[in-house]
Amino acid sequence: MILSRKAQTITESATLAISSKAKKMKSEGIDVVDFGVGEPDFDTPEHIKAAAIDAIKKGYTKYTPATGIPQLKQAIADKLQQDNALSYKPSDIVVSNGAKHALFNAFYAILNPGDEVLMPAPCWVSYPELVKLADGVPVMVSADESNAFKTSADVLRKYINGRTKAILINSPNNPTGAVYAEDELKAIADLACEYDLVVVSDEIYEKLIYDDAKHVSIASFNDDIKARTIVINGVSKTYAMTGWRIGYSASNEEIASIIGNVQSQATSNPNSIAQYAALAALQGTQQAVTIMVEEFKKRRDYIYQHINGIEGLSCVKPAGAFYIMMNISQYTGQKINGCDIMGSIDFAQMLLDKAHVAVVPGEPFGDDRFVRLSYATSIEQIEKGLARIEQCLK
Repeated sequence: MILSRKAQTITESATLAISSKAKKMKSEGIDVVDFGVGEPDFDTPEHIKAAAIDAIKKGYTKYTPATGIPQLKQAIADKLQQDNALSYKPSDIVVSNGAKHALFNAFYAILNPGDEVLMPAPCWVSYPELVKLADGVPVMVSADESNAFKTSADVLRKYINGRTKAILINSPNNPTGAVYAEDELKAIADLACEYDLVVVSDEIYEKLIYDDAKHVSIASFNDDIKARTIVINGVSKTYAMTGWRIGYSASNEEIASIIGNVQSQATSNPNSIAQYAALAALQGTQQAVTIMVEEFKKRRDYIYQHINGIEGLSCVKPAGAFYIMMNISQYTGQKINGCDIMGSIDFAQMLLDKAHVAVVPGEPFGDDRFVRLSYATSIEQIEKGLARIEQCLK
């Protein structure tokens, strides 16, 4: 039987694979400290859950318009205007089954076979696979630790050729926590306009920023960059609603129409109940977000300090999201607890097997010198996990 060659090129998500093995070990009674999780450990705020229950009671359980209910699309347009200085009509917005679905739709709408998408690396493991599913070619552009894991317009320019179609920006960033400054984004925006490129801007972590960092949407500089940018966002990270699966895209009218047509044939509307929950999230109190960000900052400061206190390990302080990249390069080529460490996958496997600590290898993110730790878990778990790592390396 000959199966899809394209589908067979898609790899399993490294983050989900590690999480799956960690969960299996936990089910067997093993005490695993899981740094792999990519979702807030907070519960969805009560007023959001209440809105969903109310929607069920009112019978809002039927099909909705394929691109989302009008009230939610208007609320998203209002949010983009208020938070990001972006003016979109509800018809420019498509509500999807999570931000990952919105990204899939975006790449499907803009790419033709062989089109290249530049993406700063380390980057989220799903980006290259989503581009390949849309017949595009992912091009990894190194964003080095020495520059807080951020690339620049000058570096991106070196990768542009006749096949380049788009630049992917993710700020705040998964897996590095990098947040691009306004002048850095402005230079990239000018580059995109100069070469007539599309920008896909994944802003799903925009509210999770710390210290003096400021989130700026690359689409906000002028009409030219706005017209060629597809803004991706959602409620998953900001409101601890990962399982509700509501994301969205905002783009120019032509792209939004194509995305809407694709979604109408592929999945139809996102979950009706979750849409009303998302509406409550956007329009209701934001106090829970403030509390969550304050707690994440405490955890970030703790994990940053303690990683840099372990011999042979180091990290830079992330400005956003809830991830930190731990540099393990000093252990490459060594044998630890009987395990040969040739890279991040070996290191992650060794920690899981020997220390019962789950981290995500950096190799699938595009940099084998690191492993990713999520601090979307309690201080107690972070303390326990880092103590195990330090003891294991000794």
